[in-house]
Amino acid sequence: MEINDEKSRTVNLERGESFSFLGFDFRYLRSLRGAMRPHYTPKLKKRTALLRELKEVFRRHRSQPIGRVISLLNPKLRGWVNYFAVGHSSECFSYIKDWVEKKVRRQLAQAQKRKGFCWKRWNRAWLYDTLGLFNGYRVRHDGPKAAPAG
Repeated sequence: MEINDEKSRTVNLERGESFSFLGFDFRYLRSLRGAMRPHYTPKLKKRTALLRELKEVFRRHRSQPIGRVISLLNPKLRGWVNYFAVGHSSECFSYIKDWVEKKVRRQLAQAQKRKGFCWKRWNRAWLYDTLGLFNGYRVRHDGPKAAPAG
């Protein structure tokens, strides 16, 4: 294995520099208590790529029943969320969750020739419980990998 000098660089996180690796942006931020801590979030480029992929599913299956569309969306969402479910991804997850909900509501409204998003007609609980839309947007905070001795 050889190191590529063009892609390799030294980064000083304490001076506010950041770097990207495996789809995450890494930086060093001050916490609310004043301590410096690592902060890593999904790259905006990865979020945009996911939304484009989901948008294509909605566009291609516009005339299909919503159950079929959701069955195509759920594996993509589940895989993406499971990969990025570490670090500080909750803000990104809430954006994606809101975006998907609006697109599902819009698809349902257009199928019934209605205007708007019909917030009262198709509430959040109905989307997740009845339709089975993916709702596992949780950031994992895993404990220690090995059990303490003793």
